[in-house]
Amino acid sequence: MTASAEGPPDPGIAAPGTASGRRPETPVFRILHVSTGNVCRSPITERLTRQALVDRLGDRARSVVVESAGTWGHEGAPMEEHAAELLAEYGASPSGFFGRELLDEHVIEADLVLTATRDHRAQVISMGHSAGLRTFTLKEFTRLVRAIDLATLPAAGSPEALVYRARALARAAAALRGWLLAPNVEADEVQDPYGAPLPYFRSVGEEIRVALDPVVTALTGVPARRTDAGNAAV
Repeated sequence: MTASAEGPPDPGIAAPGTASGRRPETPVFRILHVSTGNVCRSPITERLTRQALVDRLGDRARSVVVESAGTWGHEGAPMEEHAAELLAEYGASPSGFFGRELLDEHVIEADLVLTATRDHRAQVISMGHSAGLRTFTLKEFTRLVRAIDLATLPAAGSPEALVYRARALARAAAALRGWLLAPNVEADEVQDPYGAPLPYFRSVGEEIRVALDPVVTALTGVPARRTDAGNAAV
């Protein structure tokens, strides 16, 4: 099944999904990555997303704000050592990171919430703030994005158009949620590597990187560069 998306909304009309209590329209699109402690999975996903956006968009990447938090977040804690080492191997910066506990304000401000697991997704949605339509597990969102006809999304030629495109993508994915179900529960989840050796972190990091590639391509309209080995570089 292939879905289409609407063009840019009237700038004077709030984007669908914007509810009372949420901030008004702004010239940025906010992505929030959520895991449990905010020291492993969500920091890895946050920093890989930022790296991919800058790589594909350059200065226009400032139109997309990428953050993370944890449902049992280790407030102020550094990133787990293996997570930081993994990011360095990908050429992404682990510096300046501090863990955050997930707060209402983080959910209110986010245009798109991507979680590591279905339990995290349920916890975000239970906080209210009309979060249901804009909260997905990362791998769930990837699966839905693959079914969207990207040619129907607004072109991302300007920072404002990039925001319109991102919002249209999130709406199109939400519309598909009940039609494209996961083959099994595990298919939509990224397992927790906390306390595991570096090789397991690498396998989780690659799982995240692969899931992010089609998402960032859909958001930006720019495909990943190809490495000498022929693999996509997120």
